Amino acid sequence: VQLVESGGGLVQSGGSLRLSCVTSGNDFNFYIMGWYRQAPGKQRELVARFTSTGATKYGDAVTGRVSISSDSAKNTVYLQMNSLKPEDTAVYICNAQHRINLYDYWGLGTQVTVSS
Repeated sequence: VQLVESGGGLVQSGGSLRLSCVTSGNDFNFYIMGWYRQAPGKQRELVARFTSTGATKYGDAVTGRVSISSDSAKNTVYLQMNSLKPEDTAVYICNAQHRINLYDYWGLGTQVTVSS
């Protein structure tokens, strides 16, 4: 399973970004997709993910400002981020968790930098 993120960059505070994660080497529907982030010196944290029932779950720090969506025909999951803050600066990492064995696959991440 390969996960390739894109869409990161430098944005001003209050701006928006849309991240994409394209998966390959897997049946997209066998995996629960999500986004995490990791800032320097901090632990990796949940940004948004789907649950096993198809519902969505968001991290406390971003609730109300981000939205996760997917397009199974394109094997792609998206993360729309609005009202970005400097504290959102981090590497955003795509995750695919196998529905049966719960094994996690990770992308290399895409850098998001929010300037004040």
